[in-house]
Order: sequence, then C-alpha cells, then structure tokens
Amino acid sequence: MKHIAIAGNIGAGKTTLCELLSRQFNWDVLYEDTSINPYLSDFYYDMLRWSFNLQIYFLNNRFQQIVKIQRGDKTVVQDRTIYEDAHIFAPNLHEMGLMSKRDFDNYFSLFEIMMSTIRPPDLLIYLKASIPTLVNHIQLRGRDYEGNMSLDYLKKLNQRYEQWIHEFNHCPVIIINTDEFDFIGNKEDLGKVISDVEARINGLFDWK
Repeated sequence: MKHIAIAGNIGAGKTTLCELLSRQFNWDVLYEDTSINPYLSDFYYDMLRWSFNLQIYFLNNRFQQIVKIQRGDKTVVQDRTIYEDAHIFAPNLHEMGLMSKRDFDNYFSLFEIMMSTIRPPDLLIYLKASIPTLVNHIQLRGRDYEGNMSLDYLKKLNQRYEQWIHEFNHCPVIIINTDEFDFIGNKEDLGKVISDVEARINGLFDWK
C-alpha cells in the first residue's frame, strides 16, 4: 500500500491517528496544517464571505498532496481526504446558504476534473464520532477560531459523513468508532486498531 487516508469530522482524531500509525509502520504523514491556512480563521468568523475561498484552498492543497503521494515511492498516511471536501464540507455550506449555487457548481466541476487525473487511496480509515465526543476533542485542543463553531454545523457535517461513508466504494474501508475505541489513551484499543490496519494491509479481509 502506498496511500492510506484518514477521514472524519472536525475533532474526530485524524491527526493523532496519523501520528500513531506513522510511528507504528514508519509511514510518512501529510497533515492538514491549519496553522498555515490563510482562510480558516476568517471563515469561522464570516462563513458566507469566506466559504468559497476556503474550500478552493482545501481542494488545491489536497490535490497537490495526492499528486505528491502518487509520484513518490513511500507509503504515506494523509490527514483528511479530497472526497470530504467535495462531498461533505462544500455541499453542506451550499445547503446552509453559505455558498452560492454559482460558486458550488464551479467548485464541484473543478473537483471532478481533478478526480479524473488521480487514483483513489489504497485504504481509507473513517473515524466515526458522536457530537459529544467531537465537542470534547475540540475543547481539549483549544483552538480559538473553533470556539465560534455551532453545534448545528457539527451535526450537519456528521449527518453528511454517515451518508457519505455508507455509499463510499472507491477503496477498502476501516470504520473506527471513537466513542468506543480510545486509541489515544488506551493502549489496548490502539493495539486493536493497529491489528485491523495490518490485516487490511496484508489482504486478510475483503472490502467493506
């Protein structure tokens, strides 16, 4: 396997799992680095104004990461997928009236062109989480701009995530319920996650 992608809502634990798997399997990591994102803070203060700019930034950044992975010769674990940008975050903003139909159609057309030039991941790991778990993780990491995020926004994203992962069929999928598996604080739970990933890598199980 060359490309392992971690998917999940805001606060699901994607970055932490990337780091743990990187140490376990000696994989490289491509993070979703929020510290250098020029739009993220503005977006949480004024979603209507900055939604299109933010989503184009994410789409461009994620596409560049995939091109880098597919041109390279190392196994890489990616923090969030390009699918989530296009099938969850952008349409959610459009549905909430925070991205115009004109902007969304333009955005999605660009996404489809990009997808025609790249391959899907070899394995996708989806971190499923309830709203209380997401809120707890978000509060623990204490990012100022996330303090303006509404529960309604998180709930809408979670609903879209559940629909999307149910229909996703581009590659093998592992689903980890982070309400039940504390791979951060429980070594036994982490061991179970690692064993599941190893089984998929070694082809012991069929697709989801």
